[in-house]
Amino acid sequence: MLGFRTQMPWSSAQEESQGQLFEGAAAVVAARQGMETPLTAVAEAFEELARGMDADGGELRLAPFSDTCALVSVLFSSLGMAFRFAEIEYVTKVNDLIGAGKSYRTLSDILDKDIENDSVKKQGSHSRNLRRVRLGLGLIKALFEQFLTTEGCSLYDAATTAYGQVCAPFHSWAIRKAVGAGMYTLPSREQLIVRLNETDCSVQKEMRRYIDASSPIIEYIDNLFLSRNISLDW
Repeated sequence: MLGFRTQMPWSSAQEESQGQLFEGAAAVVAARQGMETPLTAVAEAFEELARGMDADGGELRLAPFSDTCALVSVLFSSLGMAFRFAEIEYVTKVNDLIGAGKSYRTLSDILDKDIENDSVKKQGSHSRNLRRVRLGLGLIKALFEQFLTTEGCSLYDAATTAYGQVCAPFHSWAIRKAVGAGMYTLPSREQLIVRLNETDCSVQKEMRRYIDASSPIIEYIDNLFLSRNISLDW
């Protein structure tokens, strides 16, 4: 899947996670066969998404957005059980948006419809799920930023800081406590590089590509809510 070379160390938990993707997401993953690494596939997909948004006059279409976000589940899988909570929630929310893509053309459309129905923040609404997916994208982005900040930075330090910045403000004390304990099960920096089928040099290049490519998408989503006077503190 995604064209990993044979030494890519998939676990049964990772395979199970990928099996949760709907057909639409699975089709995207299949389409990425031939890509050498998951980071390359994800970064390229976001670059394509940004180009498509520019071609559509600044509108972000829901179907390609959801399909691109489905690929990010592979990155959560590479982090192991420590981010299992995020992976499960993320995949569930992406699957909802994939389904919504059959009825709505753009991200703006689902948000406007939920505003009309007064259901933006309601459990299970497409807008709420969009917000959660955006947090997932931001979590990976922040983790990569921390990973690249300091030479030899441990994955534990990078992940702990990224979680504290992006997700912790929205989680209960019990969840934060559980996540903190789970951080000790993270792979080492070196193990993550191997799982991603990268070298110390190439992983920096591909992480930077993801950061650069995902940033305008994340900013666009935030602005969708803010332009409608919907705060981001939820």
